[in-house]
Amino acid sequence: MLEQINGPQDIKAMSRKELEVLAAEIRQFLIEKISATGGHLASNLGVVELTMAMYLTFDLPEDKIIWDVGHQAYTHKILSGRKEYFDDLRQYGGLSGFPKTKESPCDAFDTGHSSTSISVGLGMVQARDILGQDYSVVSVIGDGALTGGMAYEALNNAARLEKNFIIVLNDNNMSISENVGGMSKYLSSIRTGYGYNDLKKNVTNVLEKIPVAGPKLIDKISRTKQGIKQLLIPGMLFENMGITYLGPVDGHDLKQLQRVLGEARKLDHAVLVHVLTQKGRGYGPAEKNPSRFHGVEPFDIETGKPKRLKEEPDYTDIFSRKLCQLAQERKDIVALTAAMPDGTGLKKFSKLYPDRFFDVGIAEQHAVTSAAGMAAAGLKPVVAVYSSFLQRAYDQIVHDVCLQNLPVVFAVDRAGLVGSDGETHQGIFDLSYLTSIPNMSVMAPKNLWELRRQLEFAMNYDGPIAIRYPRGRAYRGLKEFAEPIVYGKGEVICEEDGLALLAVGSMVSTAEHIRDKMKAEGYRATLANARFIKPVDYELVDRLAARHRYLVTLEENVLRGGFGLEVTAYIHRNHPQVKVLNIAIPDAYVEHGNVSILRQELGIDSDSIIRKIKERFVASG
Repeated sequence: MLEQINGPQDIKAMSRKELEVLAAEIRQFLIEKISATGGHLASNLGVVELTMAMYLTFDLPEDKIIWDVGHQAYTHKILSGRKEYFDDLRQYGGLSGFPKTKESPCDAFDTGHSSTSISVGLGMVQARDILGQDYSVVSVIGDGALTGGMAYEALNNAARLEKNFIIVLNDNNMSISENVGGMSKYLSSIRTGYGYNDLKKNVTNVLEKIPVAGPKLIDKISRTKQGIKQLLIPGMLFENMGITYLGPVDGHDLKQLQRVLGEARKLDHAVLVHVLTQKGRGYGPAEKNPSRFHGVEPFDIETGKPKRLKEEPDYTDIFSRKLCQLAQERKDIVALTAAMPDGTGLKKFSKLYPDRFFDVGIAEQHAVTSAAGMAAAGLKPVVAVYSSFLQRAYDQIVHDVCLQNLPVVFAVDRAGLVGSDGETHQGIFDLSYLTSIPNMSVMAPKNLWELRRQLEFAMNYDGPIAIRYPRGRAYRGLKEFAEPIVYGKGEVICEEDGLALLAVGSMVSTAEHIRDKMKAEGYRATLANARFIKPVDYELVDRLAARHRYLVTLEENVLRGGFGLEVTAYIHRNHPQVKVLNIAIPDAYVEHGNVSILRQELGIDSDSIIRKIKERFVASG
C-alpha cells in the first residue's frame, strides 16, 4: 500500500482494509528508517491514524495543517509524497525532521518550538476570511504543548471566531517526558469520561427506533446537551471559553476519527477535537519507554538499544553530577526545567531531591519568573534549559531576573551547533541575547573540569549568571586547573609570539588543534581561554595585544552581537596596530546536519580557520 502513496490525494483511493494495511506499513517504515538515521520515533508512531484521517478528510495543500512543534509530522511527510527522501532524514542537505515550507506546499508553516500552532492557525483563518478564500485550517497541538501560555492566549482569541477553525488536541499524556500540572490532570479526567459519549450514543440509538417522535426527541435533547456535558465531564473548560469540544476520540480508530473531523469541518466557529493516542504505538520498546524513544540516535530494532553506546560522559552528565553534589552540601539549591528533566540532566536531581525539583511543563517564561521569585525569597535556583528554548523567556530574564539583579543560575545546555534538529534548535544566539542584558554575567567552559568549577563559582555568585555548554562528549583535553575561578578573568594556556588565539568555550579545543597544526608548519601561536564572555577580560586582551600583531577570536555563536565584535571594538579603540580576525557563525539560520559537516560548511572547523588566518594575516604580511 505504501508504494501507492506518491502525493496527498493517493490515500483517498484506498479501501478500509487497505487503509489498515497502510497504517501498519507506515509504522514499519518509520521504525526501519529512524533506526538507521535517528530522529523522533515515539511521537510519530502515535499519530499514524490521526494523520491518515486528516488526509482523508481534508484536501492538501489547499487545506492547511499546522503541526505544533512538528516532530510528529513524519507520517504527514510520507503521505504528501516524500517517503523516498527518508534515507537522508535529518542529514545535511536531506529531509528535515520538522515541517519546512521550502520542502513541500503541504507544509503550511515552519515549526520547531512548541505551543505555536493555534496562534498560527488563527492567523491563517483571519487571513483566509479577509481575503475571501475558502479552505480549512487545522492546528494540531499536543497535550504537552498545551501547557505553554501562548496556547491559552490563542484559545482566548479563537473563541471569538465566527468561521470554522479546527484545533486537534493530540493527547498522549506525554510531552517529551511525562506531563505535569493542572491541565494534565484536567485532560486525564476527560480521558476517563467516556461515560458521556457512551451515554449519548446509546440514547441516540434507542430514540432512532421510535417512529415519528424519535427524531424530535433527539433534536430536543441535543439542544440541552450542554447541560448534560456540564454534569458528566469535569470543568468543560473549552466549552466554557466558547470553543465547541468534540471527544475524546480514539486516536487509532480511523473510521471514528474521520467521522468526528467531518463533523468539526461543518461548524461555523472554533472547535477542538480531543484525540487520545498512544505514544510509541506499534513498537514494543517505544510503548514501554516513550520518553527514551522521543528523540533517538540510530538503534537496533530488535532490542531497541542504541547502535553506538555512549562511552564517555557528555557535558549534560557532568552538569548533572556536579549539581547533585552541590545540592547535597547546600539545602537552598533548587532546580527547574521546562518539561525536559532527562534532556537537561535533572532526572537524577529530581529523584535525590524531589522537594527541590520543579518541572513546570513546556513553559520557559514561567520557569524563569518562578526562579526569580525563589531567588527573591532566599533560594538559589538553577534553571536548566536548552539554548534555543531559553530564547522564549528573554523578557523574563530582562525584567524579572536581571532588573532586580537576582541570583539565578542559568545552565544553558545545547549551546552552539546541535546538528540534526536544524534551524529551530541550533543554540547560536545565546551569547548575543544574554550579553545584551545589564547585570547578566556569562561563562563558557573549555572542558569538563572547567564546567564543574564554573558551576561551583555560579553557586556563590550574587547575581544572574549563565553557563553555556555544548551538546556532546565533554572535552578532556588541556589542563585540569587547581586555581579558583576569578570573576571576569580568562587564562593564557600557552604563550608564544606572533599570533594569538582567544577562544570561547567549545572553540578552545578547536583553537588548540589550530595551534598544533600551525606549529607543525612552523608558525607560532598563543592560546587563550576567554572563560568569561561577559564581562570581557580586557586585561587579558591588553596582554595579548601587547605581544602579538594578530588576534583571532573564536566562538560558536552568530557574529552579530557576539564576543568577537566586542573584542574587536576594544582593540580598535586601544590597540589600532593589532589586526583582528573574528571566527563566528554567519548571521543566518543553520540547517540540519552532522555537526562536523556544518562546521566545515560554516568555515569554523580547524582547517577552514587556518586557511582564513593565512589569507588574512600571512598573505598580507
